[in-house]
Amino acid sequence: MNRIGIIGGIGPETTVEYYRRIIALYRQRNPDGSAPYIIINSLDMKKPLEMLTAGKLEDLATFLSEEIETLARAGATFALVAANTPHLVFDAIAQRSPIPLISIVEATAEAAKAAGLKRLGLLGTRFTMQASFYPDALAARE
Repeated sequence: MNRIGIIGGIGPETTVEYYRRIIALYRQRNPDGSAPYIIINSLDMKKPLEMLTAGKLEDLATFLSEEIETLARAGATFALVAANTPHLVFDAIAQRSPIPLISIVEATAEAAKAAGLKRLGLLGTRFTMQASFYPDALAARE
């Protein structure tokens, strides 16, 4: 049985929203009353944001990799980081991960391509807005 592991969003409020949406989508596809197996690792984002502010991307990658390992030990068979900004180090954490990771950036780019969208809006932290990972992912699908 697949078990999704989620590194929570930028705060508990966003984590709750991801949880609610995943369950709703699952139940649309499986109307038998069942629910998906979900393991949530809700982090205090203060520490990762301090690492970003200090430009310590390797420390951030190590921190997130350790948290993904926690999800794997808890039984997650795949995982995602439910926030945009940590995708600055997605490649580094994906290489270290003991389980497959889903990139929300890549998933967004794929969905945009499938829908024929050419222009998208993005809201995010200044780190996300200054980074090129979304434009790069979208351009790779043109």
